[in-house]
Amino acid sequence: MFRFICNFLLGLILLPAVGCQPKIDSEKIAELDGAVITHTDLTRSAGRVLSSAREQLYRLERQKLDEYIGAALLTREAKNRNISVSTLLDQEVASKVAPITDEEIKSFYDSNKNRLGVEVSKVQEQIREYLKNRKVEAKKIEFIAQLRSKTKVTTHLKPPAVYRVEPVVAGAPMRGAEKALVTIVKFEDFQCPFCKTVQPRFTELLKKYDGKLRLFHKDLPLEELHGQARQAAEAARCAGDQGKFWAYHDKLYERSPKATADDLKTYAKALDLDVNGFDECFASGKFKTAVQKDLVEGSQLGLTGTPAFFINGRELIGAQPIEAFTAIIDEELALAK
Repeated sequence: MFRFICNFLLGLILLPAVGCQPKIDSEKIAELDGAVITHTDLTRSAGRVLSSAREQLYRLERQKLDEYIGAALLTREAKNRNISVSTLLDQEVASKVAPITDEEIKSFYDSNKNRLGVEVSKVQEQIREYLKNRKVEAKKIEFIAQLRSKTKVTTHLKPPAVYRVEPVVAGAPMRGAEKALVTIVKFEDFQCPFCKTVQPRFTELLKKYDGKLRLFHKDLPLEELHGQARQAAEAARCAGDQGKFWAYHDKLYERSPKATADDLKTYAKALDLDVNGFDECFASGKFKTAVQKDLVEGSQLGLTGTPAFFINGRELIGAQPIEAFTAIIDEELALAK
């Protein structure tokens, strides 16, 4: 059991890999009876798969470069103070991290008890250690960022050429800037726990990139896993008929996975919708076709799970940390300049 808990907590620390890719051009890579095969030909055939692998390698290189720079900055700062790196970290990181409270442990446990599967008393100290390590790491990252802000850092690691797709956004619910430099198209399932987890990222991103970012919602209800996801998607579109798609969208995720017909009607009442109009829309199946079109499009794009995102056409899969989104958004803004 102890090993299970440790593995679970370790899994929360490890971040999923994110992607990019190298130069794709007309360079000759093969010949077939004299007929030239180029990188461009290969990209047409397997661009999506190759792009994912190349994105992954680039992100890993960038992560390791940042870690190397961070270590170098810590070493230099310690040398300037005539102390060891460990002493520096004790002074600037460990000593400034507040103790983990019982309330923090309870909050973490309540959010993860279904996956932990044991009483809080049996994992309390492991959770305390995990939360402490997470705080220490966050403080360390903050300290390195301070050192980096005082240093001229120039990196020459370039993001490679990117394979892009263009999901159809006409008619899709949108929030953010109408004429934004960066567009995120998200394919989600309202009963998917990972989709629920990622929602706060968008609130933060839209605030951080105010005027530069817009967000489109597309439905990908996985009915074999979540039997009420499709009707939840249709209900949100009916709320959209009354100008409250995003309010209903947020309510669905707030209450997820509860999405029975009665639940959907309750949410409409809570948002002061015209309930009779909502019921009529929902009962008529007005948006069945629209949701089905999103499903078909998702399938054509090769999506097999949720959540899935396209940032200016660049694919990002899973409940990624906000850093994965900001890295791509910053690159896209830089390209736009």
